[in-house]
Amino acid sequence: MMGREHIRNLLAIDNCRVVAFSDSHAPSRASASELIKDAQQFSHHQEMLSTQDLDVIVIATPNHTHLSILKDVLDTGLHVLVEKPLCTTVNDCKLAIEHETQTRRAGRVVWVGLEYRYMAPTRRLLSEVTLGTCGKVQMVAIREHRFPFLEKVEHWNRFTSNTGGTLVEKCCHFFDVMGLIANSHAVRVYASGNQDVNHLDEIYDGRSADILDNAFVIVDYQNGVRGMLDLSMFAEGSKNEQEISVVGSTAKIEALITESKVRIGSREKGSNGVEEIQVNQPHGVVAGFHAGASYLEHLAMQQAIRNGLPPEVTLRDGLNSVLIGQAAHLSIAERRAVEISEIV
Repeated sequence: MMGREHIRNLLAIDNCRVVAFSDSHAPSRASASELIKDAQQFSHHQEMLSTQDLDVIVIATPNHTHLSILKDVLDTGLHVLVEKPLCTTVNDCKLAIEHETQTRRAGRVVWVGLEYRYMAPTRRLLSEVTLGTCGKVQMVAIREHRFPFLEKVEHWNRFTSNTGGTLVEKCCHFFDVMGLIANSHAVRVYASGNQDVNHLDEIYDGRSADILDNAFVIVDYQNGVRGMLDLSMFAEGSKNEQEISVVGSTAKIEALITESKVRIGSREKGSNGVEEIQVNQPHGVVAGFHAGASYLEHLAMQQAIRNGLPPEVTLRDGLNSVLIGQAAHLSIAERRAVEISEIV
């Protein structure tokens, strides 16, 4: 699914061609070939890397395969975008960073696919925070109330061992955005969650699905900002799949997704003075699965590659987003607050 999403976005970028793809799953190769009939097909990425003349690689494989494939790609010196989460554990993220350092080449762009930064309401909210619209940021609350996990090839996303857990697999997006808003490093995580509704009766090859479907996560930041994530994967009856709220010393800013609205309300004007702004992606953006965010992320990466700029979303960003998710899972398992220093 995400492989096809990336292909559609890349095909829409000027002077960009998708010339080859690799997948060990034959039906997935057939699905991709419907979009790019003239591209070379491979069943193993190493064969593609060794035989094709390439500039950029996109890794859109199951989470637990990211590290090994990324290391092979880094050895080639090619530019690379690796889908979120960077890896399933903090230790693997650190290994990825170490390998990038060991194989670093001047001008190479290594990018992590945390595209929620590029959603129109999120971008506007981040801009307003940067401009100081809400004063000093104090509280960040992110709510995702949505549908259950989609079906993936061979049900790989039903198991924590493959995904890193729901709070890594799904919520790394939000921990990334939360960190940008807080403009600080997380120091402590408290969480409560469980698998209460979804996938309870699903058994694959004798293994029961074990992914959480709801949680509350509280994050303390070094600069005093507090963040909270409210996740429910059985809330199809929501008008907005995601809502982000930032409260500062002088105002409150909200981003509503999927309505694509931003609300700004100052303490001075009160509830009657709240401004509601409809925000949209620029004209010509490929809508895709993430309201145009994936296209804009690819466009930004292409601009970085072509103009010799650093990546906007780094391996360190990928590590930080996984770090909070892993700490949250540990907090749930051991029913206690977890210091980030324990994991790092």
